[in-house]
Amino acid sequence: MRIRGLIRKEFLQIIRDPSSISIAFILPVILLLIFGYGVSLDAKHIKIGIVQQQPSLESQDFISHFHQSDYFSPQTFQNLVQGKQAMQNGKIKALLILKSNFAADFHRSGAAPIQLLVNGVDSNTANLINGYVQGNWQTWLNAYGTAQGVKVNQPVEALTRIWFNAQVNSRYFLVPGLIAIIMTLIGALLTSLVVAREWERGTMEALLITPISIHELLLSKVIPYFILGMGGMLLSLVMALYLFEVPLRGSLWILLLSSALFLWVALSMGILISTVGKTQFVAGQIAIIVTFLPAFLLSGFIFDIGSTPLFIQAVTHIVPARYFVALLQTEFLAGDILWVLLPNLLALFVMGIILTLIVLKKSHKRLD
Repeated sequence: MRIRGLIRKEFLQIIRDPSSISIAFILPVILLLIFGYGVSLDAKHIKIGIVQQQPSLESQDFISHFHQSDYFSPQTFQNLVQGKQAMQNGKIKALLILKSNFAADFHRSGAAPIQLLVNGVDSNTANLINGYVQGNWQTWLNAYGTAQGVKVNQPVEALTRIWFNAQVNSRYFLVPGLIAIIMTLIGALLTSLVVAREWERGTMEALLITPISIHELLLSKVIPYFILGMGGMLLSLVMALYLFEVPLRGSLWILLLSSALFLWVALSMGILISTVGKTQFVAGQIAIIVTFLPAFLLSGFIFDIGSTPLFIQAVTHIVPARYFVALLQTEFLAGDILWVLLPNLLALFVMGIILTLIVLKKSHKRLD
């Protein structure tokens, strides 16, 4: 009966507190809309300059493929000097130069002198541009050969098949990972702030002098925010499936189990933070540094963990969001691949046990 009354008190406090509702339900919507529509790892409408030293039917046909592509926004320059000047001024990202002997060499050997200058300030975009231009070249060769009824010899013909994300849509990669960030905010940040606020208002002292045990007190804090967190997760899931049309190829029940395990870990971290920082300002700062930033930067949400230094890769093993992001991306895009799911589920379970034991050890029913 006591635990039921405490849980009811927490729910009443959540209903009366607009900030808790905002973090649980409004913040996920805002983050998903920003990242789903405003952030993209795909390079499209790239401003590329094109210089033809001697125009020909072949060069014009090749250039037409850049005008028809969604990846490029081509601009034509009369000479190389103008093109280089435009790239130095930041007006274009790359400059494609078709040599004067383009048509002659193409008919003679099936190869043609093409020079591509790329702005390498953003190395990721530079690599994408290089790949897109090569892809455009291969596409044009195939189309030209088909139109002329001849087979154009290519030194290497690559047959590419992309698994799990055939559209190469970065939204399919970002949205599942963003759910981990959202649940980190709901679990760790919200819980730590709410408990710290009770210390600030003096209501925690009033609870500590009651006959309730420390275990009942902790459960009364965890259960309402667990339900709130799962509600935020379901809202994010609905938006991912029906607004952003991210496929869910795995089991819904495994996804919910993964979310419940991660939320358990996040709530434990939030309660632990509140035992250290008993003011909202301190608890919020600790939660951002310890939970949100690692989840954002070291979980594989945006940056590939395998491309980081070995020391950073080792550090990521203590970041719970790393395992949850792997679970989400696998469930959404690949399906129920047990050899991926089981190790990550086990890691979250072990982290939950360890953090719960630390919370129980650090939590005492006293006012110091």
